[in-house]
Amino acid sequence: MPSQGLPLRRALVLLCLVALAWGASWPITKMIVREMSPLWSSSFRCAIAAVVLASLLLVRRQFVIPKRGDMPVVLSTSLLHMTAFSALVAAGLQFLPAGRASVLGYATPIWVTIGARIFLSESITMGKAIGVLTGLTGLGVIFSPGSLDWSDRHALIGTGLVVLAAFCWAANIVYVRAHTWISSPFQLAFWQVTLAFVVLSIAALMIDGIPRVTWTPRLVGLLLFSGIICTALAHWAMSVVNRSLPAVTTSLGLLATPALGIVGGIAILGEPIDPSLLFALALLVGGIWIGMTNEKRTSHSPAE
Repeated sequence: MPSQGLPLRRALVLLCLVALAWGASWPITKMIVREMSPLWSSSFRCAIAAVVLASLLLVRRQFVIPKRGDMPVVLSTSLLHMTAFSALVAAGLQFLPAGRASVLGYATPIWVTIGARIFLSESITMGKAIGVLTGLTGLGVIFSPGSLDWSDRHALIGTGLVVLAAFCWAANIVYVRAHTWISSPFQLAFWQVTLAFVVLSIAALMIDGIPRVTWTPRLVGLLLFSGIICTALAHWAMSVVNRSLPAVTTSLGLLATPALGIVGGIAILGEPIDPSLLFALALLVGGIWIGMTNEKRTSHSPAE
């Protein structure tokens, strides 16, 4: 373990806090987009995160200018994850309950497994194949007529937007797997959110015009929570956790995020409990768990 890493117990606590923050971000974002457009909400969130990340990097004396070799990952993460994923999720939350959207969004590892096989020629073992099929079965439950009202145009639009967001995030993850890092992911996060802020602001001005927002203490608090806790500090925390815990442990820990999104939707927004969604979540999380634990076993195999 690198010297910068935390002791195991502290790293696990930090991982739990990240999962809580990202789980809470779904109902928080849904409340924000009730009061401003998805593009402007994502833009303001990135602006707040950029200020906090710059401050953290300067205090830790880790602020860097990206090297040419890191520019592709800056562009990929900024445009696919921080811009496209964030804006599409925010738009989808205008039409979907936060719990349902969080489950659809965190189906991303299923698409990553398939994308890595196509674009990186990563093998799909029997365990991974079972995991993918289990996860796809969970998605099938979400799209079944008993769970999704196919006559509801808004529900279909919201579902499509969040699924497209998951594809964008998966594409970014697949690229990141193939990238050779020069600066650390945390050092580049400031540049990624800053670029996302610029792109989102330009898009918002072109599509929505000048933001017409009724600024209230509640809205300001929601934006600050989203930008500081869910984005900036979560990125810092993940950079620490990734140095302190095995990648599989981190990934498995983050599987709690969609469940927390459902709990947040119920507790904060008063969303109803949907048994079919809980069943779909169990299948999705189970499938991802199977795939990840299989990856852990194969990575420790003597043949490797």
